[in-house]
Amino acid sequence: MGKDWIPALQERTGTIHDRLLTALEHDIDSGKLKPGDRLPSHRELAHRLGIGIGTVTKAYVAAERRGLLVSRVGSGTIVADIAGSTTSNVTLHPSAAEMIDLTLNLPPLTVAAERLAETLARLRRNPSIHEYATFAPHAGFERDRRAAAAWLERTAHLEGADWHRLLLCTGAQHAMSLALEQICRPGDVVMTEAATFHGMKSLAEYRGYRLVGLPMDEEGLLPEALDRAAASGISRVVYTQPTLHNPTARTMTPARRNEIVSVARRHNLWILEGDIYAALAWCGEKPRPNTVPVHPIAHLAPERTFYASSMSKALAPGLRAGFLIVPDREYFEKVWSAIRATCYAASALGPLVATQWIEDGTADEIIASVIREASTRTALAERVLGAVLEKPSHPASFHVWIPLPEAEAEQIAGRALRQRVVLTPPSASLIDAQLISGIRLCLGTAPNRAALQRALDVVATLLSSNIDDRSRSVV
Repeated sequence: MGKDWIPALQERTGTIHDRLLTALEHDIDSGKLKPGDRLPSHRELAHRLGIGIGTVTKAYVAAERRGLLVSRVGSGTIVADIAGSTTSNVTLHPSAAEMIDLTLNLPPLTVAAERLAETLARLRRNPSIHEYATFAPHAGFERDRRAAAAWLERTAHLEGADWHRLLLCTGAQHAMSLALEQICRPGDVVMTEAATFHGMKSLAEYRGYRLVGLPMDEEGLLPEALDRAAASGISRVVYTQPTLHNPTARTMTPARRNEIVSVARRHNLWILEGDIYAALAWCGEKPRPNTVPVHPIAHLAPERTFYASSMSKALAPGLRAGFLIVPDREYFEKVWSAIRATCYAASALGPLVATQWIEDGTADEIIASVIREASTRTALAERVLGAVLEKPSHPASFHVWIPLPEAEAEQIAGRALRQRVVLTPPSASLIDAQLISGIRLCLGTAPNRAALQRALDVVATLLSSNIDDRSRSVV
């Protein structure tokens, strides 16, 4: 059937792209789709199903990673022959190494991976290691919570970080979930930037929250937009990433942060602050005379801010060492109870490693290495892409942003995939495409700089081609 394929999306929980991927797997397993069948284009299938092009792109990419599909320039998207035979002249099994994935916003892991084995060997000699073989306290071990607070105070400029209000979580996403559970109910609206962290979108979809995207400028969320939305009574909760905002890599100035706080206090808003990139921004910055650190919003308005962070972007995502600092003891008890009821306690092993690294200086060595590599890769992206790239607010960002109309961004992502470069579908982060749209490029997970150069060259060529097409259409 190939190009005439219309998948049956089952009514169940899960994202639409997950349901589309399940339908694709089912139709391949049942023989409804056969090796060599050419599937509808991303745009055509999106039109048939009444869904976003980015959703189709995400499902097709996931299917390629599983070996179910393959894309080739001039041939479209084709069902792979799992047994290894083909029904056409198209090669259906390209090496996975050919695919360069710029969708995962992770740090280069070389130094962290090298240090992990050494650290585990050293921890064997820790006389208190046996404590970590049993249940951890619901909020985490005190030593790890103290170390986390000290780390945030030093690397995120969260002065006076109170370990008594800090709970260990399984990553920042878990921290966000716990916080929102306290201040939102299904059906509630959460205000956020017009483009936001895709994990927030997933969380909102799962929990039944409604997201409203607000206008941004080069510093991020606009205070006057937040003021208007809050005055309308639409929501009492705002989620924001003030430092190296994902996906745009924009950072709020101290003045902007104070304006956001003033609006929040005027309208009695809760703030959920995601601050996972702070160490990348501030640890590599050289102090300038007569300047003060840029503090998190949680430092400026601790009475109304839930602060979510982790070690994932600074050190290694596999540690799953996340932190949530709550406004007061009442919310500490509530989140403590939620952790006890759902998972008893976050895994203590990741925080154990993180604490060891913080205390013996390994964390500083790793973050310095990550910042150097991220800065080099960001500079490479700036050289290759030139003026089309929005310059990130800090050189050590390993995600960068290319502003583009949504349809053009979707088209670039689809064309890049056919050249073995995977880009995040623009729809993954957009809340309001009328306010902002573009492509996020994640630079950290390309296997090496040569691979990143090739991927960036592909993107640059596609962008140049689109500009030429627009010019011809004007003429």
